[in-house]
Amino acid sequence: MLIHPDINPIALQVGPLAVHWYGLTYLVAFGLFMLLGMLRLKHQPFARIQGPGAWSRRDVEDILFLGVMGVVLGGRIGYCLFYKPGYYVTHPLEILAVWQGGMSFHGGMLGVIASMIWFARSRKRSWLQVADFVAPCVPTGLAAGRVGNFINGELWGRFCDPDLPWGMVFRHSGSLLPRHPSQVYQFLMEGLLLFVLLWLYARKERKEGQVAWAFLFGYGVFRFIAEFFREPDAFLGTLALGLSMGQWLCVPMIVIGMVMWIRAGRRSQP
Repeated sequence: MLIHPDINPIALQVGPLAVHWYGLTYLVAFGLFMLLGMLRLKHQPFARIQGPGAWSRRDVEDILFLGVMGVVLGGRIGYCLFYKPGYYVTHPLEILAVWQGGMSFHGGMLGVIASMIWFARSRKRSWLQVADFVAPCVPTGLAAGRVGNFINGELWGRFCDPDLPWGMVFRHSGSLLPRHPSQVYQFLMEGLLLFVLLWLYARKERKEGQVAWAFLFGYGVFRFIAEFFREPDAFLGTLALGLSMGQWLCVPMIVIGMVMWIRAGRRSQP
């Protein structure tokens, strides 16, 4: 079995200024989004649109800025509502204590959706067109975030068979028994694999909304699978049917993504 390397979470420190690896992974995620967004401008239908509704580098920059705000605000608020609502009702000021940790992907996704709707209205575009543009650029950012989780030795997996070659001991888990390196599983599935599938799918022009709904469905499926190997939050454990909170939050993503993808495919193309 392997031992987690217990990497110092601080990548660089100059006096009181500390640069954390997790922060650097966020910068990598934003850089990758900008790079992929510029490539996405060459895909149809975005390359074909001319006039006032034409897509440009400025649009990519504005979407990135609004998306960052949506991730941070939505991720924090979602964590407070989905995972510890009772605690934060009685300690409302701690909602602002983001340095204590606690972010939810599902909340961050809702925050990003809200930011895309804002952007679409400000540009007088369909929000589904904006979502189709953004969706293939997101998984690499998710992959970068999982690298940060692994470096920090957090969000470790459930106990695994000691004979599993890649089983890993996470000292911070309070146990010396090997666990699944679930951060790596999520990096490979929700990050790299979802990116490859979605990018290839989106290179050909699809009906409006199909790329966005494909992302919703794909992420929901891969996250649902990964949750079988990821240790549930200690204060929640498993819920009904032995599923984790993360899995229950993925169920509507899978159902809505599949139904809306089918409906989008039946629509006549504008």
